[in-house]
Amino acid sequence: MEISNKDRARILVHALPYIQQYNGKIVVVKYGGGAMVNDELKDSVMRDIVLLSLIGVRVVLVHGGGPEITQTLERMGKKTEFVNGLRVTDKDTAEIAQMVLSGKINKGLVNLIENKGGRAIGLSGVDGHMIEAKMKDESLGYVGDITSVNVTPVLDVIEKGYIPVISTIGCDFQGNVYNINADTAAARIAGALSAESLISMTDIEGILKNLSLIHI
Repeated sequence: MEISNKDRARILVHALPYIQQYNGKIVVVKYGGGAMVNDELKDSVMRDIVLLSLIGVRVVLVHGGGPEITQTLERMGKKTEFVNGLRVTDKDTAEIAQMVLSGKINKGLVNLIENKGGRAIGLSGVDGHMIEAKMKDESLGYVGDITSVNVTPVLDVIEKGYIPVISTIGCDFQGNVYNINADTAAARIAGALSAESLISMTDIEGILKNLSLIHI
């Protein structure tokens, strides 16, 4: 249904205070779970992210990709095991996660944003050692516990007028790569950036404390 000019004007009047409040501010959007599976929903989300960017919000998109990692592992004949919601990750699984998250998913989202009229650059937690991590629990393998976040690469991309699209892969100084929980990574990145808000777009319920959270 096409929106009339009168309705458009009314929507803009109601939105104006929020546009003014968030103009020039950093908003971190965590995108993952079932919200990534539906192509129509993905298209809509990327369009909204471009719109936020165009009205002056400095959007940082942090994404997961668990379902696609699982599908890829299944195609390669590898079983997936979860313990307390975390994927048990051996060396091969960590490399596959990096391939899926930082390759396929990350570049697909960048391309989609560009096709919607936005400007985006893909990053991973390995770039500039953005997300440094250590092994969380030996029984989980290469599941990372974040030790530090370096947001300089993110700020550099924002200052150039691009939307940073970040895959949640961590690293250490021994050359190991870690699978990082996307919700945890988004919260740590938002905190390091002193973001105005963290928007979590996922089908996993949860509560975050001491952060402005919109759960969709």
